[in-house]
Amino acid sequence: MKKIILLIIGLIFAVIGVILVYDARSLSKKLFGFGDQNEASAGLKILGFFLAMIGALMIYFR
Repeated sequence: MKKIILLIIGLIFAVIGVILVYDARSLSKKLFGFGDQNEASAGLKILGFFLAMIGALMIYFR
């Protein structure tokens, strides 16, 4: 049961990370002003990458 829960949490982290990487520009347009879009987009992409890696490691080492 513990392995299934870790698998589901890892999948959720990986999916959220991939969505953040691919939709960072549109998300930053919705959330931030024009001057902050480039920094916010870069930050969201970095955060998405780390979330995707954490999710992938959770899936691999479950």
